[in-house]
Formats: sequence, C-alpha cells, structure tokens
Amino acid sequence: MQTFQIDKSFLLNLQHYIKCSNRVKNPIDEYLEFLRVQKRYSARTVALYEDALVRYYIYVYGQEGTDKENLHNLSPDKWLECLTSQIIRGYIAHLLGEEGVQARSANLHLSALSGYCKWLFFKGKLKENPAKVVPRPKESRMLPQFYRKEVMEEYINGEFPDDFAKMRDRLIVLLIYATGMRRQEVTDLKIGMVDLHRKLFKIVGKGDKEREIPMIGMLYEKILLYLHKRREEFDFDTPDAFFLTDKGTPLYLNFVNNVVKKELASLKGVEGKISPHVLRHSFATHLLNGGAELNSIKEVLGHSSLAATQVYTHNSFEQLKNIYLTAHPRAKKGG
Repeated sequence: MQTFQIDKSFLLNLQHYIKCSNRVKNPIDEYLEFLRVQKRYSARTVALYEDALVRYYIYVYGQEGTDKENLHNLSPDKWLECLTSQIIRGYIAHLLGEEGVQARSANLHLSALSGYCKWLFFKGKLKENPAKVVPRPKESRMLPQFYRKEVMEEYINGEFPDDFAKMRDRLIVLLIYATGMRRQEVTDLKIGMVDLHRKLFKIVGKGDKEREIPMIGMLYEKILLYLHKRREEFDFDTPDAFFLTDKGTPLYLNFVNNVVKKELASLKGVEGKISPHVLRHSFATHLLNGGAELNSIKEVLGHSSLAATQVYTHNSFEQLKNIYLTAHPRAKKGG
C-alpha cells in the first residue's frame, strides 16, 4: 500500500468538513453532538475526541492512497467500513511505532474509538463494537513527582509582596498548593466562585463537575490583600475573572505555567519538573502524609474515582521506606 504525508492544511480541511453545517451530518458530527448534549462532556473533552477520530480517518484513507479531496466526499459506507478490529489494532500500533506516542496517549485514542464504535453499535449502524477486542497498550506506572514539604513551607513563609503583579503571581502558587486546583481551574476561577463569607471556593472541574474546596486562614488573608490591590490597580470595568494579567485581562494556561516556573525556580530543594501539576501532586501527597483520608483527598481534587487518588499512597510508602532505611538501626546493619 502506498502512503502520503499528512500536512496541517489537510487536517484543517478535514476538520472543517466535519464541522461544516451546510452538509449532511456524518457519524462524527452526530457523535460529538451526543457527547455535548446527552453526556454533557466539556468542550475540551469533546475536542479531544474529535481530534482522535479525525486522525483515525486520516490514517485509514491516507494509508490507502485516497486522494485528499475525496475525504470531503466520503460515502456513508466509507465512514463505517473502516471500523474493524484489525484496522484499529493497526492504528494503535502505528501510534506507538511510527508516531512514537506514549502508551497512555494511545489508550486515549483507543478509548475515543471504542466510545464512538459503541455509540454506532447502539444506533444500529455497526453489528458489534470492534474496538472492544483491541488490547490496550500497557502503561508504565510512574509515581507523581512532588516537592518536599520543607521546600513549600519556606515558600509559604516568605514575604507577601505589595506590587500587584508579584502579589498575583505568589497567590497563584499558594492557591494551587493550598487547594490542589488544576491549572484550568485557576484560569477559570471567577470572583463569584470565591466565597469569603463561608471561606471556600466553588470550583467547576472536569466534565463540568462542581465541588467546594475549603479556604485555609493563610489563603484567606492574602486573598483579601489581593482583592484590595486589584481594585486599586484597575479602576475600570474588568472581567469577572479572579486573576488578571497586568493589562486587566483574564489569565491563559501558559501564563500559569510561566508564573509557577518563575516563582519556584530559585527555591532551594526544588528538583525535577516545575509545573502547576507537580504543585497539585505536592498538595495531595502532603495531605496524605499528614493523615488525611484518601476519600477526602479524592473529593478535594475532583477525581471521579478513588483509583486515581490511590497513586498518592505509593508516594507515602516510598517516603516511609526511605525514612526506615535512613533511621532504623537494623536497616543500616542490613540484618
């Protein structure tokens, strides 16, 4: 079989075709609508599913040497006939091999295809779900990285600045570490989601799931200072976003990344990757080491299942093992 290179314009053209409203809806159109309306998936999740499905069709018909333009005119049969366990298995192997993606990413593609095929099966358009029998690539289990408690205590005890930008940047780091918020949740945080009377945050997380996170005393005091400074800095109508850039506009994801890197890079004892997600891991690990119940941590983090939270127990075990090897007399003697 001949192959051809898939360029970005081709991908954009195919995505445009899928979204185009003046055409008859294809299966992907209908499935994405189902995810949005019936399953109430977030826009970000729907976009990830769309990208995975579009890439699959590009792989199939690109590999067969189909002219690029023909993809804009796929017949109903063409949308369905490529959905076989053999082709899906080949696609996953292609992702792992030629594209060099990690097993976790390949599994996300497989999950998207499986959900799509399952929906087509229930709609009576497929006789079975072909993705169901495709084995999932084995993922290597990596323990979440986290910063040592002493390192974060040093940062917390540091002086809180008077300058608006420096105050905002420090509060972003303190907020993530004190609440375990995701990067997206920080950028989405609105003034109305910060309940100063009840001292809690009302967060809308993945899948539009709502949860409440307590506001500790240290954070409460600094939020009051920040809000006062925010009103001084911007005397015009500003967005209801809690955090604002120097120009008074809402934050974006990379802004949060850059702030965390800048704030923590100079701290002694910070090793490995510096990111908002590692701060979130640190929050969860330190809570668990401090005696918090796993189910309570799950609720605060916004995890949909306890299994996602249980990974932090491995960090606690590793810490316990290191303490034992360092301090226990029998461990030192090896007997």
